[in-house]
Amino acid sequence: MDLTGLSYEGRFLLVLCMISYLFTPTDAEGSCKLKAKFNLRGYKEVEKTTVVIGGMFPVHRSLVSTDSNTTDPPESVDCQGFNFRAFRWAQTMLFALKEINSRTDLLPKTELGYVIYDSCFTISKAVEGTLTFLTGQDEAVPNYRCGNGPPLSALVGAGGSDLSIATARILGLYYFPQVSYESSCSVLESRFQYPTFLRTIPSDENQSVAMAKLVLRFGWTWVGTIAAEDDYGKYGIKRFKEVVEEAGVCISFSETLPKISNPEAIQRIVQTVHDSTAKIIVVFSSDVDLSPLVEALLQSNVTNRTWIASEAWVTSAAISRQPNVLSLLGGTIGFAVKRAEIPGLKKHLLSISPFNDSLTEEFWGIVFNCTTNYTLILKGMRRCTGEEMLGTVDNTYSDVSQLRITYNVYKAVYAVAHALHNLEQCKTGSGPFENDTCADITNFEPWQLMYYLIHLRFTVPHTGEELFFTNGEVEGFYELLNWQSDSNGGITYTHIGYYNSTAAPEDKLVINNNSIIWNNNVLKAPRSVCSERCQPGTRMGIRQGEPVCCFDCIPCADGEISNTTDARGCIQCDGDYWSNANHDECVPKTIEFLDFSEPLGITLIAIAAFGALATIVVAIIFLMHLNTPLVNVNDPLLTFSLLLGLVITFLCSIVFLGKPQMWSCMTSQMALAVGFALILSSLMGKSALLMLRARAVKAVKAAAKAAKAAAAASEQSPDTAVFAPAIPQKNDVDPIHPRHQRAIMILCTLIQVVGCTAWLILMPPHPVKNTGVQNIKIILECDPGNIIFICSIFGYDILLALVTFAFAFVARKLEDHFNEGKSVTFGMLVFFIVWSSFVPAYLSTRGKFMVAVQIFAILASSFGLLACVFIPKCYVLLVKPERNKEEMMIPRPKSRDIAAAAASSASLATTSSSGNPNGTTVSTLSLEE
Repeated sequence: MDLTGLSYEGRFLLVLCMISYLFTPTDAEGSCKLKAKFNLRGYKEVEKTTVVIGGMFPVHRSLVSTDSNTTDPPESVDCQGFNFRAFRWAQTMLFALKEINSRTDLLPKTELGYVIYDSCFTISKAVEGTLTFLTGQDEAVPNYRCGNGPPLSALVGAGGSDLSIATARILGLYYFPQVSYESSCSVLESRFQYPTFLRTIPSDENQSVAMAKLVLRFGWTWVGTIAAEDDYGKYGIKRFKEVVEEAGVCISFSETLPKISNPEAIQRIVQTVHDSTAKIIVVFSSDVDLSPLVEALLQSNVTNRTWIASEAWVTSAAISRQPNVLSLLGGTIGFAVKRAEIPGLKKHLLSISPFNDSLTEEFWGIVFNCTTNYTLILKGMRRCTGEEMLGTVDNTYSDVSQLRITYNVYKAVYAVAHALHNLEQCKTGSGPFENDTCADITNFEPWQLMYYLIHLRFTVPHTGEELFFTNGEVEGFYELLNWQSDSNGGITYTHIGYYNSTAAPEDKLVINNNSIIWNNNVLKAPRSVCSERCQPGTRMGIRQGEPVCCFDCIPCADGEISNTTDARGCIQCDGDYWSNANHDECVPKTIEFLDFSEPLGITLIAIAAFGALATIVVAIIFLMHLNTPLVNVNDPLLTFSLLLGLVITFLCSIVFLGKPQMWSCMTSQMALAVGFALILSSLMGKSALLMLRARAVKAVKAAAKAAKAAAAASEQSPDTAVFAPAIPQKNDVDPIHPRHQRAIMILCTLIQVVGCTAWLILMPPHPVKNTGVQNIKIILECDPGNIIFICSIFGYDILLALVTFAFAFVARKLEDHFNEGKSVTFGMLVFFIVWSSFVPAYLSTRGKFMVAVQIFAILASSFGLLACVFIPKCYVLLVKPERNKEEMMIPRPKSRDIAAAAASSASLATTSSSGNPNGTTVSTLSLEE
């Protein structure tokens, strides 16, 4: 036999029954041995009745504490803590049976009897009552019913879920029906373990899911839980946690209420509630188990919490009537089962007499502080007369304003009665059992009644509710109640919505938020979060070692966004997009280029235009003085090619402005390279001529000096043959022809043109979007195409510049009234300084300012060459025209140098001629002026 599904109590009882069966003789009446006597209290009426219905209610809250020992025979202890609410339930069953027996349309031929026991809210007492009910006597013999009384039909009870689980295991062994009015634990849904268990209260599966949906509806992500130490609390809170944790809610704390008095455990829970930052506390417990905690919380003045109540205590007067309870539980939201009005019930409740049974006698004594015990009366306690008026006492027993569990009791009794009625009305030959037989109402088996209960469908009197069981369960419908203060300072349960498990998903939970009054009479819903929600633009950063609901909101990095609340991560923006200031949206990056219309662009255009215009003005001046010596001294064609190159460089700088296009990238780079090649080639042609002139002048000086030395030597040694140096001729001063200069310029420029053409054909410059330099911008710029080409092209310009500078530097000391060598030297120095400064400045800038630096370098170097090369000439042409003479333009040997050289040569020749006996002559060369 598989016992894995049974609890320890069930296994124990099953083994007990088996042993009893094995060792009990067939003639049980003469062989029964009393093992224990149960101490049960309740109501019993079986005489002159047809069928007996059992009932079990927790009229007391617990058992009397006793010292356990093995020296005395064990006794079934008494109960303590009278429960007015459960006593009303028991009286409701009596009222329903009385109402049924008085009806003519329901069980007209059958009189219902009853056996009702007090379970004392304890499993052991519930088991005792179940065994006694099944056997028919206190000296219970398992598996046997002693006596010939009316048949037992079903048990209504047994109160809490733990109690029903224990009784259902026993009753299930005999397939004996049990209809519960309060046991809502979801574990009782198992038909395998509890085959005969039915209930008129919804399963906690529905309530746990409803609580979870309530928490999620208000956005609470940080909640505490408290559950009773029984199956009701354990399974209810377990299912609630599963649902909310799957949705991302975290549990701040989870505490368990002790079943027996434990002040230390209660104080520990109070401290936990006080220390927790959770403002929402979900409680799955009965009012009996929760009352000690409420008292302790009130003493500790714990406030500012919102409590979510399960149906077992949401309307409990034992809690709601405690002093100042609104300061703690005001604003509580709870789930309650269906409420109903039961006509005539209150009259029945107020009509009881204290002399009928021990339970009513105890109730009467507690309510009116009197007794019927003569011993206590002799000690001075007031005697109960029975004339006291219950209607003048305001207590839980007589309060019929919230008949919810009471209504479930009423429905359970009527469910058994209607099943018996259907069994009684069965017609022979059309019955549901073997061979279409029917059961006999006076002698039927429990399993036969179970058939009618399973297939039952009836309308509850007075309310019109249609009741039926689906696999032993009823629909999950709950009212949502809000604890609010009434005009007298008491508590009123305000209806704020409902939960219907059979409705469409979007319609299951309906709440009227405007009707809710929260703790401390606040109208706005409280917030209960471990960490505030992360707004768009941030992401959740989990704290190490803490629940996932406790996190830090970390701003998204640049280029990343989060556009939802509580984002787990940030989203990277696409290449052409960037995050905005709030990091909650990807916006297009700023397109940046040096535009014509912005101030910097306008300034550069003005400077470039001025430079080009100045160059054109210089060209016009030279054209106006084209036939003068100053213009003709060094090949006018080179001069105008130089000016053309300057115009090209000035104007090409403008092409760098504006949005880069394919044509502009190609034009700007090629114009710059060719323009500087033309400028430097022209200067190199000029510098080459100046360098050769300088070398010629230097040769004249050297010849004059050598002639003087030779003359002096011949005077000292007349017999020595001396050869005088040759004096340079006029053609030696201009060693190259102008066409050679032009050839240099054309050849050097043509090389650059060929290189640029190959560059443009193979890998031309092209516009690109640079997104890597600045994250928030897309820089539109020109890509050179190939680094080898651009290095070769501009490296060639640097080579031309170096050669030009070398030639000009050699010719810098050429002495005349107009020394062009110095001008070119200074111009090239300015050129090198500008471009040497350009490199670090270019590398240290980004975006459009890189283009601005490049344009500035082009303009500065162009202005430097224009100023250094042409300002001195323009000064002579316009201010000092008297210097514009041929003898001042071409540098020649000084007259004294030529005269000295000629005199020395003549003297040397005379001396040699007169003093040479051998007829040796000194050879001399003539020098033309």
